[in-house]
Amino acid sequence: MKKEIIIAGFGGQGVLSMGKILAYSGLMEGKEVTWMPAYGPEQRGGTANVTVIVSDDRISSPILSSYDVAIVLNQPSLDKFESKVKTGGILIYDGFGMLHPPTRTDIEVYRIDAMDKVAEMKNSKVFNMVVLGGFLRVCPIVTESGLEKALRKTLPERHHRLIPLNMTAVEAGKTLIQREEKTASTEK
Repeated sequence: MKKEIIIAGFGGQGVLSMGKILAYSGLMEGKEVTWMPAYGPEQRGGTANVTVIVSDDRISSPILSSYDVAIVLNQPSLDKFESKVKTGGILIYDGFGMLHPPTRTDIEVYRIDAMDKVAEMKNSKVFNMVVLGGFLRVCPIVTESGLEKALRKTLPERHHRLIPLNMTAVEAGKTLIQREEKTASTEK
């Protein structure tokens, strides 16, 4: 098993953290992983993306031009990465603020309304964990046990009390994600 994943959105959405937690989850389960972030000089509001590869075998290169899975959290990221999902791959997007939803019919497209859920939960800091939960329902490359171990490893000890909230957000994401029906619209 090998999954090549791009996670992209605005700075402040937890893009890099989501990638780091996913990579650490793989490490906790003895898998080979790479985590390669890319971001602008802005801390919040600029664009950010991270490439994560999780594999049972050695990874030859962390540099990718196409992906098995793209998780996109804003319109600019959707516009940039939709065409880079491999045929038969998966695209997951948060519907909040998307003016032009995905159009490809040769990939599996999933929508998760994570922004709406975190507003309901009254905690925007778990947005990335809701999205991660949706991803893990569609593509269970790590276990919840590995995810919880990764949270213990990546979060400072003073924030370990937030792990149950994060795991609740993961569970919420698993129930929210919905596969979109393919239509006969034009393909990108």
